[in-house]
Amino acid sequence: MKGVFDPQARPAYPGVFAFETDFAGTLVCIPMSVRMKLDQVGIKLSLKQWNRMPEEARRELIDRSCTEAAATADYRGFLIGLIEKFTASAAEQLPPEPAPAWADATEVPERITRWAQAVGVPGPSPGQWAALTPLQRFTLFKLTRPGHSNENFVPAMREFRLLS
Repeated sequence: MKGVFDPQARPAYPGVFAFETDFAGTLVCIPMSVRMKLDQVGIKLSLKQWNRMPEEARRELIDRSCTEAAATADYRGFLIGLIEKFTASAAEQLPPEPAPAWADATEVPERITRWAQAVGVPGPSPGQWAALTPLQRFTLFKLTRPGHSNENFVPAMREFRLLS
C-alpha cells in the first residue's frame, strides 16, 4: 500500500473499498467486489484480461448484480462475452465453491484468526464477523491467502471498523 491509509476516505468509485483506492480506484486492478462475483460465476479473469477491457466494461462488471440465479447467469454470460471480445481468448472456467468458508456468518474462519495473530491484531469476534456484509467477509478471507503479501488486511480491518 502506498502512503497512509485513511479508513474514512471515500472510494473513487462505488463498489471499490477505500483501502483499494490506491490500486483499484483507477480500475487498473480488479476490485474485491468483482473478485467475489468471479468466484460466484466460476470464471478466472487475469489482470491482463481485465486491463484489456474498456473502462466502461470494467465499471459494468462492478455495477452489475450477481446475487440471484438469473442475475448470476446473466453476469457470467456478460463476462464471457467481454473476455472473448476484448482478449481474443476463451474464458477460463472454474467450478464455483459451493460453501466457501467466508460465507458462514456464524464462524470466523481459522485462516483469518491465524493471519490476524501473525500481523499482531485481534481477529474479528464472532459478533463482529456476523455483522459484516458477505463482501466484507469475502474480502478478509481473500486477504489472508497463503503465498500472498496480503498487505491490505489491516487496512481492510480498519475500514470495516474491526480495529480502532
